[in-house]
Amino acid sequence: MRRSRRKPEEETRLDMTPMIDCVFQLLIFFLFTIKFEDVLAHLDVSRPSPDPNAPPPEEKIEEMVTIGVFTDGFTLNERPMTPATLDRMLSRLARYSKTQTILIKCAPDSPHERLIQALDLCSKNGLTNLNVLSM
Repeated sequence: MRRSRRKPEEETRLDMTPMIDCVFQLLIFFLFTIKFEDVLAHLDVSRPSPDPNAPPPEEKIEEMVTIGVFTDGFTLNERPMTPATLDRMLSRLARYSKTQTILIKCAPDSPHERLIQALDLCSKNGLTNLNVLSM
């Protein structure tokens, strides 16, 4: 009996270099042949002329309110506050403007629950424009 011996199977490999070259050539081709159209140039829009008797728009500059969160309490614009006082001040602010930007600065050693308490007070009063910063 004759047994056929198999040759050890060679590992088949796919060379990726030509494929990458082709992709880069296509990328360069498309970058050079693309033509951007100015969509705004093709819009036919007629806007009304401004009213010459209208008063100029007033610029409303609002200062940013800063709430400091520390281990021993809160500050509002660098003034120490208790949670109840902070709640009263935020409700006053909300009556004036609910879109006021509020920056909440957290001390590195402040407990996480203090930050949550400050966020809850802002949410309770309808203030949604909040930024949180860790010092």
